[in-house]
Amino acid sequence: MASSSFLLHQLANTFVSKPQGFCSGIGSAPKPRFNLGRDRENGLRPIRVATVETETFPLFQSTAAEESSSELEPADPDFYKIGFVRSVRAYGVEFKESPEGFGVYASKDIEPRRRARVVMEIPLELMITIRQKSPWMFFPDFVPIGHPIFDVINSTDPETDWDLRLACLLLYAFDREDNFWQLYGDFLPAADECTSLLLAKEEDLVELQDPDLASTMRQQQQRVLEFWERNWHSGVPLKIKRLAREPERFIWATSIAQTRCIGMQTRIGALIQDSNMLIPYADMLNHSFQPNCFLHWRAKDRMLEVMTNAGQGIKKGEEMTIDYMPGQNNNMLMQRYGFSSPVNPWDAIQFSGDSRIHLDSFLSVFNISGLPEEYYHASQFSEDGDSFVDGAVIAAARTLPTWSDTDVPAIPSAERKAARELQDECQKMLAEFPTTSEQDQKLLADSLSEARTTFGTAIKYRMHRKMFARKIIKALDIYQERILF
Repeated sequence: MASSSFLLHQLANTFVSKPQGFCSGIGSAPKPRFNLGRDRENGLRPIRVATVETETFPLFQSTAAEESSSELEPADPDFYKIGFVRSVRAYGVEFKESPEGFGVYASKDIEPRRRARVVMEIPLELMITIRQKSPWMFFPDFVPIGHPIFDVINSTDPETDWDLRLACLLLYAFDREDNFWQLYGDFLPAADECTSLLLAKEEDLVELQDPDLASTMRQQQQRVLEFWERNWHSGVPLKIKRLAREPERFIWATSIAQTRCIGMQTRIGALIQDSNMLIPYADMLNHSFQPNCFLHWRAKDRMLEVMTNAGQGIKKGEEMTIDYMPGQNNNMLMQRYGFSSPVNPWDAIQFSGDSRIHLDSFLSVFNISGLPEEYYHASQFSEDGDSFVDGAVIAAARTLPTWSDTDVPAIPSAERKAARELQDECQKMLAEFPTTSEQDQKLLADSLSEARTTFGTAIKYRMHRKMFARKIIKALDIYQERILF
């Protein structure tokens, strides 16, 4: 590894060479810099936390066009400087902005190694952390003893209100003149740029075309609003009142806490604890179902490491990604982060009937092997290189009712009937939607300016649900063609 003096010289050259006054958005005027604690109404730089990076691994091929590299621009030099001064280190990566927001990209080829490689280091002093269970403890301990924010945090439900506690600490950090987050907050998305459904209006929730998800988000919105009303009434001390004078500000802070929180087990000295953490710079890593990086806590010097996967090479210009919530369907991703994916290998459809497809025969169509919990594509045994297998097909295999290994062998007539019944049920699901996926695509194309809002997110979510149902119908067509005839 290079010496620290060399890294200092290299980073200094990087800052000088980067263009000043870069603004988000193509062809837009530069946005003014500002202090988040003083002026929240100015425009903020969008953060792409709700984008799914699709990998070239054949299991997860996407129909979406890849992001054009011409839309990527180097991040604002101040974005680097504020972290560099506070001992943030990056090795072989660079931050870039696009109309969709920030992302982390490899600045050079990273060769596969037997051991994981560190590409970013963020010290504990820059984070906002709080213990997941009572008694509440947080490092760094930047809240003075006796501050009334402790009473607000203690009023939360220990089981469900982790996001409210983190939001309180985030707002307090914005109020501290010497806190790093007052500077870093310039790069957080404003309320109209954040895709969290906590910020969605009623008309946006209706656009989800999912009554259950819409109802869940209304309850979450009400929970956050009631908490603000209990703790930000007219009689509270000014130290608390000025943190969130309006409910919209607290709801925004909660949405930031939800979409950027990283849950990790940390060790500080002899204390081992599970913590909810807001980690600057690491929160710029976007999501992928096949990530090339992971997070690691280095206890000896209280440092969060972003590391590349052992044995995996990364090409220059390739995006660095992590998996936000392994094993979760699109419904849960929408609740927490405000995004969905058409190739989510963990998505599911709840079938109402008792029709079943034989486990072995269905999976063999797509060269899928393994147990129901660990399906994988046996591509090395594929003769025709079937590219139809992607995350949605794996998800279909997980969600379709199947015969077990102990049941009688598949009977072609019964399999054919079962497949058609499942197709009919998918067709009924599609017919219940007020719009088709083609209409949704046209609506998104006609309102490109709203594609990164909660409205655009809602349209994408319902479109992905329809695409998933149609993928199952197509999969069952292939099943009948190859197996039953």
